[in-house]
Amino acid sequence: MAAFSYQALDAKGKTVKGVIEGDNERQVRTQLRQRGLRPLEVKSSVKRATPSKTKGSQSTGGLAGLLSGFGQSNGIKLSVKDTSLVTRQLASLVQSGLPLDEVLQACANQSRKPQIKAMILQVRSRVLEGLSLTQAMAEHPRTFNDLYRAMVKAGESAGFLGPVLEQLAEYTESSQETSQKVKGAMTYPLILFVVSIGVVTALMAFVVPKLVGLFENQKAELPFSTKMLIFMSDFILNYGLITIGVIAAIVVGVQQYLKNPKNQLKWHKMLLNIPLFGELNRTAEAARYSSTLGLLVKSGVPVLEALRIAAQVLTNRHIQAAGKEVAISVKEGMGVAKAMDQVDEFPPLLVQMVASGETNGQLSEQLLYAASNQQRELQFTLATMMSLLEPMTILFMAGMVGFIVMAILKPMFQLNQMV
Repeated sequence: MAAFSYQALDAKGKTVKGVIEGDNERQVRTQLRQRGLRPLEVKSSVKRATPSKTKGSQSTGGLAGLLSGFGQSNGIKLSVKDTSLVTRQLASLVQSGLPLDEVLQACANQSRKPQIKAMILQVRSRVLEGLSLTQAMAEHPRTFNDLYRAMVKAGESAGFLGPVLEQLAEYTESSQETSQKVKGAMTYPLILFVVSIGVVTALMAFVVPKLVGLFENQKAELPFSTKMLIFMSDFILNYGLITIGVIAAIVVGVQQYLKNPKNQLKWHKMLLNIPLFGELNRTAEAARYSSTLGLLVKSGVPVLEALRIAAQVLTNRHIQAAGKEVAISVKEGMGVAKAMDQVDEFPPLLVQMVASGETNGQLSEQLLYAASNQQRELQFTLATMMSLLEPMTILFMAGMVGFIVMAILKPMFQLNQMV
């Protein structure tokens, strides 16, 4: 059976939409008529995709790179929150002892979003056809990425699917919580900065020109600050829109430039060398890499496969290339810690903890502990930056307003002295 989305008219002539299972479109229309509905449109809810076409695909956008990998499906985008909720429901239902098809049916019934319901029903239909849960999820590679499917496969093979799904749910919830903390910390300072720029621009464009008119007939030499203010005001009035267009063109040009993988690799390497920001980016990538690797190894995924998947979730191309080199070196027989130390892109503390984990047979525990340390360091650094950004923005706004006021008052004082 497959999932079909439909539009139909009820007995009152009201249009209703939903998702229903059936063998084909004709059978679905018959089911709708039996329910007292008049079908208007019936179509397959989810298009199947082969994993080979999207294998290795990933997001390349900053701290949220890992999160976006969990939230997309064949043109249907699911949030991290939705994916976390679905995973938590699956984990609870599997651990309750229900058969897998009933688990998926119950999870679909609990979903209020038609896109999610359709996707889950499509997975269920493939499971009923004899595929494993991993194979069924592989037809939705942008919803269930390599990390997700590898853990589910390990859970199915070892007979611990419920606990593995529970770990996945905790992982996605932790990722969402970290993302929300970052966004929450950045929201107020960014709003304050944008408002500051807007206020200063408005003063320059609408207030300053009217006040400057008072000095046009003044024969005395204007102070340098007043001349600078007049120049800035005239520039905004005459070239403001052109400047915005040039900036937009530069942004588009940079985006086109970065579509080339070689250029993107150079750009990401350069980002790592920027003071403070580069170290912040490196810490975020190390936390993502170690947490993913630790979670996979703990779930029973072979170390070599775990290294390959962990490298794919990295968003900085330069560090991602280093992660792939680690996987290649381990495949050739080198230890994980030695391979990581050789590429020289991961924090020394992480390398040391991996070496300790390899020695005492607790690699997953050491990796997860290192990830926790990296995340705490990242949050502390972000909090420090945001706490500095807020007063700096206030000082910037106060400085600009003070400059405008003094540039206007100085010639007024000179005019009074002349009088």
